[in-house]
Amino acid sequence: MYTLQVEKMSCGHCVKAVTSAVQTIDPQATVQVDLAQETVKVESAVPVDRIAAAIVDAGYPVLAAEAG
Repeated sequence: MYTLQVEKMSCGHCVKAVTSAVQTIDPQATVQVDLAQETVKVESAVPVDRIAAAIVDAGYPVLAAEAG
């Protein structure tokens, strides 16, 4: 499980875009977006740096990422 601090998420479209970005690189990933806390929790076997890069490529800055 990874937790990423992600900025500029504010609506359902943002949730869908971030979820889609992660599931493009890992279709089996479980993604939980918390707009209020600006966090994205991802359950995936893909390295966190690749997940963060996919989210950034979707237009959402990743401030921090941690495993745990």
